[in-house]
Amino acid sequence: MVESWDGTLSSTEFYVAACAFAKQWRKFNPSLPQWSWVTCPKRPWISHDNQIFEKVGYLSVENVILPRLSEEADQKGDIIEKEECVSEYEDEVVDTAVVVHNGGPGVHRYDFHAVYSASYRVPVLYFRAYCDDGQPLLLDEIEKDIPVHSAELLIKSKWTFMTQEEHPELNRPWYTLHPCGTSEWMKLLLSTDASAAQSGIPVEKYMISWFSVVGQVFGLKLPFEILNLVGADTIVCRQ
Repeated sequence: MVESWDGTLSSTEFYVAACAFAKQWRKFNPSLPQWSWVTCPKRPWISHDNQIFEKVGYLSVENVILPRLSEEADQKGDIIEKEECVSEYEDEVVDTAVVVHNGGPGVHRYDFHAVYSASYRVPVLYFRAYCDDGQPLLLDEIEKDIPVHSAELLIKSKWTFMTQEEHPELNRPWYTLHPCGTSEWMKLLLSTDASAAQSGIPVEKYMISWFSVVGQVFGLKLPFEILNLVGADTIVCRQ
């Protein structure tokens, strides 16, 4: 029953959901930096089955330039200003709604990792931000890059909403969005899906719904077409 689902997923379900998300992102955002699955290094003291080992890792997209938000757009719910510019990812004209943000002299770049949390049993977004010369950005500088509503939340809830901790796989300090409450709003998002009431919560849709929320923290939005997609061979989240 959908009502009994707690909004979490297993590590195997995370792998399935992550691969489905990366596939759809590639289909609808071919000119942008692509999400890819990064397999974690083997631990010599742990015995790994090769098939299972491939599923131990995280989802990664790097070298992302946040979208430019006009002052007027930000006040109207982060409707992103439409302008044309030349994409640095491909020689084509694209929309600034998806690629360009320049917060001053030099471009700020972001790396995002979606990592599975075994304790919370949900994806956790880890990220780092840096200038063109590789100099890392401080939290106060990141605050200037993100939409106004996110910056206000960061000021009110600093170190509970967005904090810095050791990346679980890289063992280096990265910023992260705290996963507390993720399972609750994921349950709310997916349990209201009309198809879920009949066939259960589709694993393939989990990461799409998850990123539709956490991406907005950085002004990153998914194409409407992705939000309506679920694979034909749907795997249902365990209840």
